[in-house]
Amino acid sequence: MPQFDFGHVFWSQIAWLAVTFVVLYFGIVRMTLPKLGKVMDARETSISGDLAAAKAAKEGADAVDEAYHAEMNQSREAARSAIAEAKAAAAKSTEAKLADAGAKADASLAAAEARIAKAVTKAEGEIADAAASSAQAIVAKLTGTEPKLEAAKASVAALN
Repeated sequence: MPQFDFGHVFWSQIAWLAVTFVVLYFGIVRMTLPKLGKVMDARETSISGDLAAAKAAKEGADAVDEAYHAEMNQSREAARSAIAEAKAAAAKSTEAKLADAGAKADASLAAAEARIAKAVTKAEGEIADAAASSAQAIVAKLTGTEPKLEAAKASVAALN
């Protein structure tokens, strides 16, 4: 079999292997490597451009986020001051209403005290008159002579 005759075939196969290797190697190196280098450079340029765009977008987003937080803080402060103003106005209104109610209560209390004092004075007068009438009746019953009402009133007034 000729394929197993390595003495004659071996050197020719090695020669053809070397020729094929050199042709393929230089064909790949000369044709493929420059194209591959261009693709790698284009890819590196694209990636670095994308990274730069992403960095710029991140910086823009950070600026927007910072502005958002600043606006939120400003809105919170405005809301707090509005609440404080509303509380102050409500407290002032409540104080005014309480002062008005207190004044009305004081006036009502003073009027009630005046009525009570008038009723007490009237009741004391009526009690004094009743005591004088009773004293007049008792003296009349005991002595048989009825004293004058003014004298009985004077005697009762002297006891107080």
